[in-house]
Amino acid sequence: MIQKSIFREYDIRGIYEKELHETSVKLIGYFLGQKIQAQSNGKKIVSIGYDARSHSPILRDYLTSGLNKAGCTVLDMGMVATPVNYYSNYIEIDGMRTDASIMITGSHNPSEYNGFKMTVDKSPFFGDDIYALGDEIIQNQDLLIEDNTNKIDVNIKTPYINYMVEQFAHLKNFPKKIVLDGGNGVADTVISDIFDALAFDYEGLYMEPDGTFPNHHPDPSVEANLVDIKALLSKSGDIAFAYDGDADRIAVLTHKHNIKGDQMALLYAMKMDKPTVIGEVKCSQVMYDELERRGATAIMYKTGHSNLKVKMRETGADLACEVSGHIFFKHRYFGYDDAIYATLRMLELLADGIDLDHEIDALPKVFSTEEIKVETSEEEKFLIIDKVKELLKNPPRDFPKILNIIDVDGVRINFEKGWGLVRASNTTPVLVTRFESTDETLAKVYESAVNALIQEAQDLL
Repeated sequence: MIQKSIFREYDIRGIYEKELHETSVKLIGYFLGQKIQAQSNGKKIVSIGYDARSHSPILRDYLTSGLNKAGCTVLDMGMVATPVNYYSNYIEIDGMRTDASIMITGSHNPSEYNGFKMTVDKSPFFGDDIYALGDEIIQNQDLLIEDNTNKIDVNIKTPYINYMVEQFAHLKNFPKKIVLDGGNGVADTVISDIFDALAFDYEGLYMEPDGTFPNHHPDPSVEANLVDIKALLSKSGDIAFAYDGDADRIAVLTHKHNIKGDQMALLYAMKMDKPTVIGEVKCSQVMYDELERRGATAIMYKTGHSNLKVKMRETGADLACEVSGHIFFKHRYFGYDDAIYATLRMLELLADGIDLDHEIDALPKVFSTEEIKVETSEEEKFLIIDKVKELLKNPPRDFPKILNIIDVDGVRINFEKGWGLVRASNTTPVLVTRFESTDETLAKVYESAVNALIQEAQDLL
């Protein structure tokens, strides 16, 4: 039985063997191969990469069988970081140009999870396309697909490394000590080679790829996962970077600050001329206001790497960010999220004399919560959001005064001195909330009021 819930807004994700198994993954390869050819005018060269999970090569073989059944040519780049997989869409590979790429990764999820991030004709394959793919697979789940793992082995890591070394040659012999936490993900399939070529002084923790993640969970947006890298930074580093399981997400740490993704965007934008910057609905209002004050154009949009990449292409934006550390550069790059590239751009700011702590300290002071997750079910999470929207049309008498509501992704309620957000996660069965105010007490008031509304919405279902 193939479960519809594995087909998400911006990727396919599920538990190995329980949800992602031989039948489901072969069918994903077969029907995705047909859609790739439809969207790329009959072209059919597909590059595949995978992360450090022990079952990733197994899923690669299942996926390859399905793609071959659909008449595609499969290029296998082996274990790589997700941004290296994306990079394959922009170069010639042994005389070939890829028409689509698929990254097999569970990203920052626990080790039993895996999934697929898909790019077709340099654009994300997501949203309605994924849902339609899921419907077609479920309708045809009795179709048998034979084993056929014929593929062409290709090397994408070397051209990616060479590109980075060339683009950042001016950073050679960077004078500060850099410390890294690879989280036992795949960042070090390339990053040490880049740093060595640039003669950086660096030290790494947990750089060896290990899909069991024996040292800590590979999610650098969670403070508990940064304990060891903070200790190493305090002991022997000037700047620290941590990565998620597939190296498309970054944490940046100084001796004083854990710099969040929206703060990173403000720093990166300093070296761009009146950029257009896209943020997700979880980003601080400080980011949007400060960008506008500096002459930039700021756009608020949906959470999700696919959503932001599409919006960047639509608007011609130079930069996009998520609070969690997905940073997307079109300025001097290709417009996708790449934590390794983001690392080098941050080092570039330091080399240009930017004092990161000073810039963060100079921002207007607000009180923000971390992302607070409310457990629910896949079936109910979007229904709850709809019910919250309905309740906000006639809120309780003691509810804080609402200035306006932004519903581009869930509900972001703007109050007189801050805002509250509730949205349904597209990757897990939870609601995600976040609150911010210029007054710490008011931030708690907003949180309490919105939580009460969520509870009422749940009770009404």
